[in-house]
Amino acid sequence: MSSLETQFLSLTEHHARYAAIDPASALKGSASGKVIFITGGSRGIGQATAVAFAEAGVKAVYVTARSEQALEETRELIRQANPNTQCAYSTCDVTRAEQVEAAVADCVKKFGGIDVADANAGYLAHWAKIGESDPESWWHSWEVNVRGAYHLIRFAMPHLIESAKRWATEGSSGGHLILLSSIGAQMLAPTASDYQTSKHAINRLCEFVTVDHGQDGIKCFAIHPGGVATDLGQNMPEAMRAYLTDSPDLAAGFIVWLASGSADWATGRYLSANWDVEELTSLKDEILQNELLVNRLHARA
Repeated sequence: MSSLETQFLSLTEHHARYAAIDPASALKGSASGKVIFITGGSRGIGQATAVAFAEAGVKAVYVTARSEQALEETRELIRQANPNTQCAYSTCDVTRAEQVEAAVADCVKKFGGIDVADANAGYLAHWAKIGESDPESWWHSWEVNVRGAYHLIRFAMPHLIESAKRWATEGSSGGHLILLSSIGAQMLAPTASDYQTSKHAINRLCEFVTVDHGQDGIKCFAIHPGGVATDLGQNMPEAMRAYLTDSPDLAAGFIVWLASGSADWATGRYLSANWDVEELTSLKDEILQNELLVNRLHARA
């Protein structure tokens, strides 16, 4: 395992929703007038994020997943959270470019644009040593986690750029892109080569989005959502499941906070939902001056 203590900030850790990221209080109204597009929005973190944006007063939420029944459940939860929030969905396999493109187009047709795109869909297989792994399953991790995120970035980008321009003219912030990473991106846990390398790639992809489109107003973040006991998480080795103690509401509130514009200065970086956002903000100058929270090769000075 890599030297994690040198790769992460020493901040107060949270494991559930707290005041500063509460969509129903501190962030109430922060999403007003905006349209949110979420892949993998039928359960777990994606579903909680959809509901959190509704609590924050979002205009509309568009969710995709592979199960229509589960998407219906998400739509009902959104309705309960905020009857004024519109919701639409489509079944979508994020590994298929034409399906993601069609879903993005449907969202724009229905709601007029996209202000926040959340690449939440993910895949985690049963862990195995590289020499004992299933080739199809190993590569499927990359297909969903990286290719799926790329597809959303590719097809949502023109609309996010328009959002950034539109909200800037109103003195506000738009054009936010959230990529679901993991603390595993910086780890070398035996038998986790497929998942952890794919999440490491997500962190670098986030940096490239900022290099290519930061000048267009795009704000991109790769986030660790905390250790959440999702269905995917149950595929981890049993010894690792003891760390799955965080509520999906933690990541959901953190994403709403990011989309409020409060962390635009940290675009292109890896951030953890566990970190206290007020303490994180207090480190802004140090993070920017020392190029922290980005992927770099350590070498001798």
